[in-house]
Amino acid sequence: MSDRTGRNDIFTSHPMEQGIQVRNVMKDDFGWEVPVECVPIPSEGLVYPQDSTLHLKKTVDIKAMTAKEEDILMSRALIQKGEAINKLIQSCLIDKSVDVNNMLVGDRNALLLALRVSGYGPEYKIMLTSESTGEQYEYVFDLREVEYNSLEIEPAELNQNLFQMTLPITKAIIAYRLLTVGDEAALLSEQEKLRKSVHIEKGITTRLIAQIASVNGDTDKLKIKKFVESLPVRDSRHFRTSYAESMPDVDMSQWVTDPTSGEEVKVDIPVGVEFLWPSA
Repeated sequence: MSDRTGRNDIFTSHPMEQGIQVRNVMKDDFGWEVPVECVPIPSEGLVYPQDSTLHLKKTVDIKAMTAKEEDILMSRALIQKGEAINKLIQSCLIDKSVDVNNMLVGDRNALLLALRVSGYGPEYKIMLTSESTGEQYEYVFDLREVEYNSLEIEPAELNQNLFQMTLPITKAIIAYRLLTVGDEAALLSEQEKLRKSVHIEKGITTRLIAQIASVNGDTDKLKIKKFVESLPVRDSRHFRTSYAESMPDVDMSQWVTDPTSGEEVKVDIPVGVEFLWPSA
């Protein structure tokens, strides 16, 4: 991380355990250093406990992608396992004590966006389909215009990833967690097992069970499962809508002028192959 003198500690020479002096070849021999960027994270560290590296941290330092990170992005094994993006971010983190799996999904997304902009530039060219005519047209998003949704609600406990809500129909008081990157990976794995075993999609109930920590103070997971499976649709929708609105995240939507109709439409920026593999 750079200090006020502009010195970048992570890339300076340091003695290894064997006593061999390691040189920063790129800087010493070629006069160039890998840029380091200070990236704001949407949660501002408010939901991480005191023993977390991210506790009350408003920013996270990352280095720009290099050929080493391209190897990660091009690894078929990592792509097939769905691990390429997280491995990429972990590789670019300056503070290696930060574990991507323990980050809120929205905070991880902010780092991903910053890496994309620094690596390939802010222009993101994709094909969109007109809602009015069905015709396709090319549009170039400026990723520098993406905004953050900060944490809008207070945690139930200071500096803890725990929030409370009263459901409108059952009047149950639920405590819930905002999912981390690791939680999302575990959910995907569980849903895949369900598809293979019972051939039923249980995306909503499985996610609710993972999010809800207690119901009226009861933390028994079996009771929470039974509660979720019998939850009225209006309560389920209310929770999911409120959860999405309160999640600190990157707002990947922009207003676009449809050239085929002249209408202004709000479009979610798709994070597809072209986002991190623009030459694919």
